Amino acid sequence: MARKALVVEDEKELGQLLGEHLKRWGYEPTVLNEGKPAVPWVRHNQPALILLDLLLPDIDGFSICETLKLDRDTNLIPVIMVTALSGDEDRFKGLQVGANRYLTKPFTADELHRAIDDAFAWQEDLKRNGAEGEIRFKLQSDTQFLEELNHLLGSLFLFSGLSETQVKQITTAVRELGTNAIEWGHQKQVERIVTVDYRIDAQKVTIIIKDTGSGFDPKKMPHAASDEDPVAHMMVREALGIREGGFGILMSRGLVDELKYNETGNEVQLVKYFPPKTDAKN
Repeated sequence: MARKALVVEDEKELGQLLGEHLKRWGYEPTVLNEGKPAVPWVRHNQPALILLDLLLPDIDGFSICETLKLDRDTNLIPVIMVTALSGDEDRFKGLQVGANRYLTKPFTADELHRAIDDAFAWQEDLKRNGAEGEIRFKLQSDTQFLEELNHLLGSLFLFSGLSETQVKQITTAVRELGTNAIEWGHQKQVERIVTVDYRIDAQKVTIIIKDTGSGFDPKKMPHAASDEDPVAHMMVREALGIREGGFGILMSRGLVDELKYNETGNEVQLVKYFPPKTDAKN
């Protein structure tokens, strides 16, 4: 039986062409020329694949993708954005809201086919590793790469069994402490590598963020906010040329169940426990 696929494209001729490609590759495509019906259609039909335009007449494709990726019933469905928007900011936003691939028009059938193959490889990796075990990620010290990783982690978290509220909490903590590793541990030296480990067992999800800097004493951080003097760090940050804020560690402690640094201060471990299972009889 052919796998279902959805094409959301307001240009009717292009939508039909994409549908023909999908038929040739063994899919049963449905083409929608407006965006609003897309989310309910996906929830009802559970397609294997979605090709999503961004410039739709009624709603933008970014919103559609984000809605699907934040829903545990649909977040594993590969979404490939097919769009005329070619700017770096648009591509970054597409990855931010969870798109698996971003193709700029015009593109060839071969490019589309490769993007589909890559998206399904991502899905298989997620299914194989997302329910148990460990995955290690390595990224350069750039907040854009961190943001892309965080959205991938968001999919892993939803697949793991954490609630949506818990997912928002732990991804916020990863963003804050990952940025600390990039800005403080590596002083924004892009070529230096931050390592992020994702671990899952029956009770919890653990994230370990490690930089290659010399570390610090978490109790003595002139660049961070403290309970005693919450604004003194601002002048230090201005002198060092790093972002305003410095509340990351204080805030992150309240977003996860456990947060601890290693002895040298260049590795932080975040733990989030799964919510208790409810008794179906009650």
